[in-house]
Amino acid sequence: MLRTILATTLLSTPLLAQEVTYDVDGVQHTGYYAAAEGETGGMVLIVHDWDGIDAYETGRADELAAMGYDAFVIDMYGEDTPSGSVEENRAATSELSEDRGKMSQLILAGIEAANEQSDAPNFVVMGYCFGGGVALEMARSEYSDQASGYTAFHGTLTTPEGQSYDGDEPPIQILHGAADESQTLEDLFDLTGALEEAGNTFTVEIYSGAPHAFSVEGSDRYQERAEQESWEAFTDFLAERLG
Repeated sequence: MLRTILATTLLSTPLLAQEVTYDVDGVQHTGYYAAAEGETGGMVLIVHDWDGIDAYETGRADELAAMGYDAFVIDMYGEDTPSGSVEENRAATSELSEDRGKMSQLILAGIEAANEQSDAPNFVVMGYCFGGGVALEMARSEYSDQASGYTAFHGTLTTPEGQSYDGDEPPIQILHGAADESQTLEDLFDLTGALEEAGNTFTVEIYSGAPHAFSVEGSDRYQERAEQESWEAFTDFLAERLG
């Protein structure tokens, strides 16, 4: 059961941004909502990477709000799950990867929290790394048609045993680095083969020389060209799916 219990305003106009705290099975989760000024062009749900919500995701939400979209960052961990160190991040993502029912529950709770903030009629789900895998998890789910599209930035691409794509999912966008050693080109080709066989509508962009997490500015994996081109591709996708 989801219950929104706190919304603390952080920024004033022209950009309204706020933390949104909601309850999932007795655990407090804290998302982040940034509202478009004036009439919204739709909503973007952002799923964080494996180290939880930080300034990168909230900054992207602010950027999307400035572009005219409502944006909500879903908290997939909650206050009881430590993150930050490699060991903590690995444990947090492994727990959800091994409990797909809980992952689905957290996705749906995040959507409900987002919909309590925004009256946008449709939304796109996007995620980074672990979050990209969560976006694809929703795309494969029975509730995939709630969204207008899905985007994975250097995301987890493998499909868990017992899951598949049926071809009826909304359009999927994959933005991937050719030098990603975590999710390899072989993993990417396995995914695109499955999507093609199922009859999905999908788009893939591959950026030469770009490693895993290529879009995170300030990290040693950042590649400016891949980051800029992937963001442009994503904003084009938003205009197509939400326009």
